[in-house]
Amino acid sequence: MYRTKTCGELTIKNVGEQVELSGWIQKIRNLGGMIFIDLRDEFGITQIVVNDEKLQEFAKELHSESCIHINGKIVERTSKNNKLPTGEIEVIANDIEVLGKCKNILPFEINTDQEVREDLRLEYRFLDLRNEKLHNNILLRSKILKTLRDKMDELEFTEIQTPILANSSPEGARDYLVPSRLNPGEFYALPQAPQQFKQLLMVGGFNKYYQIAPCFRDEDPRADRAPGEFYQLDFEMSFATQEDVFKVIEDVVPYTFEKFTNWKVDKGPFVRIPYKEAMEKYGIDKPDLRNPLIIQDVTEIFKDSEFNAFKDKTIKAIVVPNGAEQGRKFFDKMVEYATSEEVGAKGLAWTKFERTGEITGGIAKFITQNIKEELEKKYNVQKNDSIFFIADELKNAQKIAGLVRIELGRRLDLLEKDVYRFCFIVDFPMYELSDEGTIDFSHNPFSMPQGGLKALQEENPLEILAYQYDLVCNGYEMASGAVRNHNPEIMIKAFEIAGYTEEDVKSRFGALYNAFQYGTPPHAGAAPGVDRMVMLIANSQNIREIIAFPKNKKARDLLMRAPSNVSEQQLKDVHIKLDLKD
Repeated sequence: MYRTKTCGELTIKNVGEQVELSGWIQKIRNLGGMIFIDLRDEFGITQIVVNDEKLQEFAKELHSESCIHINGKIVERTSKNNKLPTGEIEVIANDIEVLGKCKNILPFEINTDQEVREDLRLEYRFLDLRNEKLHNNILLRSKILKTLRDKMDELEFTEIQTPILANSSPEGARDYLVPSRLNPGEFYALPQAPQQFKQLLMVGGFNKYYQIAPCFRDEDPRADRAPGEFYQLDFEMSFATQEDVFKVIEDVVPYTFEKFTNWKVDKGPFVRIPYKEAMEKYGIDKPDLRNPLIIQDVTEIFKDSEFNAFKDKTIKAIVVPNGAEQGRKFFDKMVEYATSEEVGAKGLAWTKFERTGEITGGIAKFITQNIKEELEKKYNVQKNDSIFFIADELKNAQKIAGLVRIELGRRLDLLEKDVYRFCFIVDFPMYELSDEGTIDFSHNPFSMPQGGLKALQEENPLEILAYQYDLVCNGYEMASGAVRNHNPEIMIKAFEIAGYTEEDVKSRFGALYNAFQYGTPPHAGAAPGVDRMVMLIANSQNIREIIAFPKNKKARDLLMRAPSNVSEQQLKDVHIKLDLKD
């Protein structure tokens, strides 16, 4: 037996008991006549006292992070530590055994406030996982996953696993391809999502499906996006509408958040914001509702302005209450931010409405009396406010204004504290123009267009809306879903508009196309992102801090040294010849 108790469960009630403990040495303090060891396991820390002379000689050779086993007697501490749950007691060691020796020099200190280079932490992730904060994040993730499963079971969803080796399908990112040894020249694709499989399950007569699904997308990493793989709570329901899906999300998500946080959590029904409105008011389709700033369109007010930068442009404005209190340096820094490569604005105009009624700074000379009165009347601009202006073509103006709004909220500390604000973004456009000027799907290609076949046949494709929706929390996209296109005739027409022939659809989506000929029920679903959910609940700014073995910013696993080269024979087995010429 390696332990009869854990290091975190001993209290004053255990005084007098003999105990066996196992764990890692957090700290050793040699005070001459006595040696103290802080012994740590997953459950806490217990102070071990070594006062036997022979045992002290042995203890002097021990190093931090070595794994040891001790037995001894629990006694009451004379000098208590109120910061520790076990601070009223200590254990007098009768024997110490080294279970796993640690090297004398660690690559970095564990459980320290000192900044450690992330790549070094990832290379020695097994050590990094001993860090209390990171360790607790992984435990939190486990509890959240169990809660999600319990809740979905309570809602009578059936958990079903879908294949990892699948076919390639267009879902917004590059596929990871897996060569087939038994079928030379052919490839599997790791699923970007279980999209087709969950729809096929609905055709198969299952009422409500879910799984904690691994998804694989060859995308660039971000602080809120893990490269390569991520997990989502994937669910689908037969005979369901958009409203049915929203009810499930409004039940599961707040319940899970409330269980693991003391922050205020929005409850359903969540605010619903049409995509077009989101882009107009927030400049982004994942708005952070904790930020009170709203983007206004002031194009009409400035239509006769003599300011050349505003001519023939869409003009967006952000009114900052009490913003006139900021000094010139603040405005210069905001201009510097807006014109940075990251944002891409050609400029950022601004002005102040002083307490005296005077208009100063920036483009003050172009704010005529008429414009001033219009701004005050239509947009409630008050004395002591400031206004930032962005002028560009519509989409660029929206995007830049959205980024400026976010940055203003951050720099001015405007965000509501300790709260989770949810909203649904609805009514996404079915199609968009690609960079090449062709019509492409803007979201999920398997979504049902609003207006059905008639809309596809008669309306401008760029004006057709889809039954697609996102769940947003505090500026992060947390779920995406849609009412599915279950009608093969509508499916063919929808793909035809995006440049696919019926033969293309049969070839690329043969299983769905074929299945839809055999009595498909209407169905709908969504997929909340598990990683982002855990990141938000843990109040972490980096998604790698809630994943046990993440990849770095270059999508490399520094611990397992992946990706890596493989042998010539392995390549021959799967009929691949490399061409590494630039």
